[in-house]
Parts: sequence; structure tokens; C-alpha cells
Amino acid sequence: MRLSPVVTLSLFALVTVLSSNRSAAAGGAARAPQGGPAATARSATLAPATKESPLACDVTALNPAERKRHFDELGPRLRSLKTGVRELPDGYELAFPGDAPTYRLLAEWVAGERACCPFFDIDVRSAREAGPVLLTLTGRPGVKRFIEVDGAAWIQE
Repeated sequence: MRLSPVVTLSLFALVTVLSSNRSAAAGGAARAPQGGPAATARSATLAPATKESPLACDVTALNPAERKRHFDELGPRLRSLKTGVRELPDGYELAFPGDAPTYRLLAEWVAGERACCPFFDIDVRSAREAGPVLLTLTGRPGVKRFIEVDGAAWIQE
């Protein structure tokens, strides 16, 4: 199995953090990595946004084939697989089956969504014990309303 660069980077960051924690637990001094991909991944996660894009979908961020796949194939397929919706103060959480094919579809959809709607905070979480995969779409003020208007089909139960 070939891992994507993001998964590889995340795994590298996890191993680095676990190694640091193990060293500290064994009596050694825990130290933060001084650089490299793991440090970059953590700082990117914690760093605030440096700009705010408009609350509008930029379909030009995807080429025609990507747009077709994202909007005409992935979106409708994922909406048909959705098992639940939960309203949050600043967005929505959508539940999907926890199987591998659905997870792969979500991962592909998220990659496209990040490109065309960079104002979203997107979180994909796998519940333990083969539970559902949860997709959370949140963001700054106005994002929830954007979802309610532009993404109404996603939040209908």
C-alpha cells in the first residue's frame, strides 16, 4: 500500500511525538524536534490562518475533470451514504459508515473541498471499534450559514 504524502507526514509526526514521550517517561528529557516535517506539521496545525478567503466556492480551483468528479460523482455518492447530521454552534458534523471504501471517498472529497472552499475547517474522525467516520465542517462566522445555503443537500436528514 502506498501512503499519500499527508498520511506519511502525519505518521512521521506521530512517531516523533511518541518517541519523545517515551524518552521523557524513561527519565530522559523530552525535547521538541528542532525542525523537519514533524515540526512543520505541528506548527501548521496550530498556526492561525494568515488570510481569509471569501465565503464563496471557487470552482476554478479544480480543473474540469476534478470538478466533475467532486460535484457530480463524489458529492452525490457521499450524500447517499450519509447516516446522520448533527448541528454544531459553528457548522455541522456528518456521519458516514466506517468502512474503508467510504473513508477513501471522503478523503478524496475533502481534498477537493479544501481547494475550492479554503475557508472551511474540515475534520475527518474515525470512531473507535469500527464506528462511523465523522466529517466536521466548521469555520469562522458565516461558514455555518454558507453550509445551510450552499450545502443544504448535505445537511438534510
